[in-house]
Amino acid sequence: MAQASGPPQAGAGQPYVFKLVLLGSGSVGKSSLALRYVKNDFKSILPTVGCAFFTKVVELGAASLKFEIWDTAGQEKYHSVCHLYFRGANAALLVYDITSKDSFCKAQQWLKDLEREFLPGEVVVMLVGNKTDLSEEREVTFEEGKEFAESQSLLFMETSARLNHQVTEVFSAVAQELLQRAERKEDQTLRGDARLTLNQGPMGRVKCCAR
Repeated sequence: MAQASGPPQAGAGQPYVFKLVLLGSGSVGKSSLALRYVKNDFKSILPTVGCAFFTKVVELGAASLKFEIWDTAGQEKYHSVCHLYFRGANAALLVYDITSKDSFCKAQQWLKDLEREFLPGEVVVMLVGNKTDLSEEREVTFEEGKEFAESQSLLFMETSARLNHQVTEVFSAVAQELLQRAERKEDQTLRGDARLTLNQGPMGRVKCCAR
């Protein structure tokens, strides 16, 4: 089982760093979502070969974080190697095309792949139904996507990379969840250190006073 790299740490004045992977079939719009989010651009993109890489710094209140976005190839011939890009991931977007029932089923398969690599709850996962601008051709209803996401305890949202509909909101929701988890882990660590200090304190004093 691949292991995550542990909770990201933010140094003084430095952002948290989170690895996010985009997973899904070919032509569902993974690269378009990444390009729209990072560069606010949309254009026809050739199929990704292997993996593409993007970065973006996000400000959330007083905190900041840096996304390292790994856009994996969706073609079946790359499926067997895509698990290599899971390693160290903190979050994943499972993307499907709302006009393709098959891509929705494939997204569920990607989830099973993730579950083989990570412990339950170890990674923040959002199910994303893309291409809402093609709603007349819809094959997967909003309710179907939401019901599956809720059954698997996933975040869920529908988007249109073309129209820039809810693209930023997807990444912001994931960022917020990641930041909350990181802060909770830091609080637990601090409380653990405080308890350790309290437990060691009296022993230290007794040792110092011994003659």
